[in-house]
Amino acid sequence: MIGRLQGLLAEKNPPQVLIDCNGVGYEVDVPMSTFYNLPGIGERVSLLTHFVVREDAQILYGFGTGGEREAFRLLIKISGVGPRTALSVLSGMSVADIAQAVTAQDAGRLVKVPGIGKKTAERLLLELKGKFGPDLGLPSGAATSDSQVDILQALVALGYSDKEAAASLKALPRDVGVSEGIKLALKALAR
Repeated sequence: MIGRLQGLLAEKNPPQVLIDCNGVGYEVDVPMSTFYNLPGIGERVSLLTHFVVREDAQILYGFGTGGEREAFRLLIKISGVGPRTALSVLSGMSVADIAQAVTAQDAGRLVKVPGIGKKTAERLLLELKGKFGPDLGLPSGAATSDSQVDILQALVALGYSDKEAAASLKALPRDVGVSEGIKLALKALAR
């Protein structure tokens, strides 16, 4: 029903913001990833939204990117995952991190998010498998084959961050073997 809000940022109280749209103030719950990228109070802001109507409440959820909103919509379709849990996941992980965890079937990364236990993490991985792609923020060429997943995991095990490891995968040929891929990625990271 309400797909986007554009107006002045009136208040910031994590995880909620108040957006003044021509005199009407909309309370919007946002993930922390969106919250940290908001402009200062009194400045113009534009958020994509998802409107949830329940028996006891009507709640607007806001997102800085289309990928975040789409990930939110995928998450809330999963049995046992409500909007609050979906916001928590998006606050704890970027869309690209979620996509990498799903591709690698890495429940350990999801369990680190507050409110996500082992069973919920496994259900998320099962339900989301194959639903995340380049349009949802997975870096192009990252973790698209078994060898690339292995390379990514090896780089993370060596102490590189998820972002550094994913960035190094972009430069690799798609059909590279695991050992050769690790060598090439390490050379790229050493620069």
